[in-house]
Amino acid sequence: MVKSSNEDSSSAIASAIRAKRDRKGGLVDDIAALEASLIADIETFDLDAAERMARREQNANSGAGMIDAALVFPEIVPVGATHHPQTAPSAASTAESAEFAPGGGSLLAQLRQQAELRQREMHQTQTERTSTSLSIDQALKHLFFYFHDFVQQLNIVKPGIPRDYPLIEKLAVTNLNWQEGFSDYRTQSQSAGALVELVSMTYRLCGQGLPPIERKEGAIDRFRTLLFDAGLPFNCKEFKNARQYVERAEFNIQSEISVSARWRADFEKGVIILETRNLERLGTAVFVVKPQSVDQALLDEFGRLVLSQPNQFRDLIKRH
Repeated sequence: MVKSSNEDSSSAIASAIRAKRDRKGGLVDDIAALEASLIADIETFDLDAAERMARREQNANSGAGMIDAALVFPEIVPVGATHHPQTAPSAASTAESAEFAPGGGSLLAQLRQQAELRQREMHQTQTERTSTSLSIDQALKHLFFYFHDFVQQLNIVKPGIPRDYPLIEKLAVTNLNWQEGFSDYRTQSQSAGALVELVSMTYRLCGQGLPPIERKEGAIDRFRTLLFDAGLPFNCKEFKNARQYVERAEFNIQSEISVSARWRADFEKGVIILETRNLERLGTAVFVVKPQSVDQALLDEFGRLVLSQPNQFRDLIKRH
């Protein structure tokens, strides 16, 4: 009897173990099938379509009064993307979008048209300015090459310059001869285009000494300023009275005239400014020269002007 009970118990235990194993295996199979199904659904899931469907449902429910208008359906965004909450467009924003819509006679279309026209004008202006600047650069280079050779020849020949430079009354610096000349140029920085912006020619004329010139009190300072402005070298000897007041002064002026001609580019106005000092007379003079007028004829006429020969330099400038 005892043996039979033990056998029955063992048989029941074994059956329970087998049933448990069978259930476990079936559960594993079910989990694996569910996992495969979920993976397949994820792979075939259309995120954009789901979002559009959700929005359609939201709009339909809002129109039917099923949900609170203040509630906003959560936006579905991929993982890691920045979330930008969207709000319902207001009437003002809708009107603004219509106003700035392209095409038709909208404000944005008008602004685009004006901007395009302005850009074309700016481009044309810049093109013309660039062309003019290059023309000035070429004209100044032509000037420098001419003057460089011009002064070299005159430094050897040292011709006489038959020009009188009146001072006061009947006194004048006369009988002058070319002593030495020099030409130079200056360019812009590389960042600005490295165009030639200045060509200069300077030279010195010398003549016979002048007799001493005496000026009395009251005219001494004016005459001294005149000589300073003209760049004439001089010595001044003052004579004082017993009370140490200057009564008169004696000026010994050297017959030496420094002359300069500076051809300066004005890129903004598209011209060349010629500034001369002591060229035709003591003092300064200014001429406006167009770059296209700088040719061999103009340079030769200016050379004759320097040498105090008959010339048509002013006529050529006016003609262009």
